[in-house]
Amino acid sequence: MSNNPPKEGDKKTLARYKQYLAFEKGLSANTLDAYMRDVEKLLSYLSDEGKGLAEATLDDLEQFAASLIDIGIIPRSQARILSGIRSFYHFMVLDRIIEADPTQLLESPKIPDHLPEVLSVEEIDKIIDSIDVSSREGQRNRAIIETLYSCGLRVSELCNLRLSDLYLKEGFIRVEGKGSKQRLVPISSTAIDEIELYMHDRNQIDIKPGYEDYLFISSLRKKNLSRIMVFHLVKELAEKAGIRKVISPHTFRHSFATHLLENGANLRVIQAMLGHEDIGTTEIYTHIDSTRLRTEIVEHHPRNILHPSR
Repeated sequence: MSNNPPKEGDKKTLARYKQYLAFEKGLSANTLDAYMRDVEKLLSYLSDEGKGLAEATLDDLEQFAASLIDIGIIPRSQARILSGIRSFYHFMVLDRIIEADPTQLLESPKIPDHLPEVLSVEEIDKIIDSIDVSSREGQRNRAIIETLYSCGLRVSELCNLRLSDLYLKEGFIRVEGKGSKQRLVPISSTAIDEIELYMHDRNQIDIKPGYEDYLFISSLRKKNLSRIMVFHLVKELAEKAGIRKVISPHTFRHSFATHLLENGANLRVIQAMLGHEDIGTTEIYTHIDSTRLRTEIVEHHPRNILHPSR
């Protein structure tokens, strides 16, 4: 923490920046807090140097970046913090607090290449085949894995999926992603079949009031699944199927995108399907209409190639 209190002008600027992130960028509470913490780290550093945020030069920011290394922050986290700093100074220029952006020549650390694990279609089939559908939650678990893989969902998106989000006759589901942004995602006929079979079991659960609209329900807790429950489920199923890779629910999302790309799907369609977090990037794909998007997915997703539409 800084021994010197921040300048009054910096407090006001931070308050305006927080409003900008919340109302104009539409960031979720967690993402907004992360952005604010990044700037507060810089503010603390600059206060010790007797400077305010608007006075920082490229040299000051490079020294700040070096200080992150000194305290042992790993390159990936350094890059994330500096990305937050760039966002803040971009706002400062937009808000006409400063004329020139000192972060334009600020370099991020090089991050070692590390590609997340990808499951092959055969490995995914092994995981699904290992599920005992005669068990209490076996059919639900098959529906979960097929939906994760078929739609490329984040685990939080899966847990929050509701019956009112399903348009199964049309072949779509509505997903609420980061920053409460909604998108329509095509769903494979295989996943639709598994969900419809699961509905027979779901209808036998005495669901707690307030949770009736959630799709995936714990038969013990009588409410929707938590992220941790899905993490444990995926690890248990992978172990049972003899998969040695270290995987998580996100592995199915990455496998979904990789398999589409390998089978010739348009990269823009894939990014639209994933609900890219960056507003500027997401806007590039808004011209893709839902009919063409569904056609791309039906043609190129392995689930549709291996299991043609009914």
